[in-house]
Amino acid sequence: MGIRSYRPYTPGRRQAVTSDFSEITKTEPEKSLTKNKHNTKGRNNRGVITCRHRGGGHKRLYRVIDFRRDKRNIPAKVAAIEYDPNRNARIALLFYQDGEKRYIIAPAGLSVGQTVMAGVDAPFEIGNSLPLEKIPLGTDIHNIELVAGRGGQIVRAAGGFAQVVAKEGDHVTIKLPSKEVRMVRKECYATIGKVGNAEVRNLKLGKAGKTRQLGRRPHVRGSAMNPVDHPHGGGEGRAPIGRSGPVTPWGKPTLGKKTRKKRKPSDSLIVRRRNPGKG
Repeated sequence: MGIRSYRPYTPGRRQAVTSDFSEITKTEPEKSLTKNKHNTKGRNNRGVITCRHRGGGHKRLYRVIDFRRDKRNIPAKVAAIEYDPNRNARIALLFYQDGEKRYIIAPAGLSVGQTVMAGVDAPFEIGNSLPLEKIPLGTDIHNIELVAGRGGQIVRAAGGFAQVVAKEGDHVTIKLPSKEVRMVRKECYATIGKVGNAEVRNLKLGKAGKTRQLGRRPHVRGSAMNPVDHPHGGGEGRAPIGRSGPVTPWGKPTLGKKTRKKRKPSDSLIVRRRNPGKG
C-alpha cells in the first residue's frame, strides 16, 4: 500500500492524505459473505443515546470475517485482497479446496495466488493459523484467541502484531502492541504475520466532512458550555475547570481515570500491564 497527497485545489484537499488502494484487486464484495448492518447511531434498545457524537455517515455493507479459522487442514487459495469499510485493515477472500469461500484479515505480505491453511500441522508461513504452542518464540502474530474456539479477539487492527515471548506449562506468554505482557492458553489459535495496511497511521482526513462520512458528529468542549450543561461550563472568558480534575458531563472523573474492573478474573494472567504502576 502507498499513500497519496493532493495539490491544494480545495481547502479540504490541501491537508488530505489518502490511501492509493494499490493493493486492492477486487472492488465488489463476495455477495454470499455480506449482510446488512444496522447503524445504532449511539442509541440503545430504548432509543436513548448512550454514546454521544455518533450518527449519520455513509451506509456500509458488513463483510462476514472468519476470526475462528476453524476450517482445519484444508488449503485455501487467496482469490482477492479487498477493501472493508468496517475496519482499517484489508481483507482477503479465500477459496477453499472444498468450494467454500471465506474472508480473513489480510496480513502484510499476503498476495493473490498464495495458499493458506489453519491447523495443528499447518506450515509455518504468513497467513496460516496455528495453536500458540506450535508457534516459535519471537514470531509476529495477530488475530489471537483469548478463549480456545471463540475466535480471534485481539490484535486485529491495521499494522498490529504481537510477539510470542515465552512458553511455560499450559500457557504461552505474548507481548501485545500496547506493551502489555500476558499469558494465553496454549490451545488458543493465532495467525502468523502482521496485519497489513500499516500505513493507515499516516492518513489525514483533511476536512470535517470526511469525519461526518465516517459517522462521527461534532464534539463540543465542556468548557464552551453553560454550567447547566456541563461541570466545566460557565465563568468569564476561558475559565479553568474549577475542580481537582476533569470530569464527564455527569460528574464522573475522566481523562486518565482507570476504568478496568477491580479483581477481574484475567488479572492473574497479566504479567506486566501496559502502563506499569498505575491502576
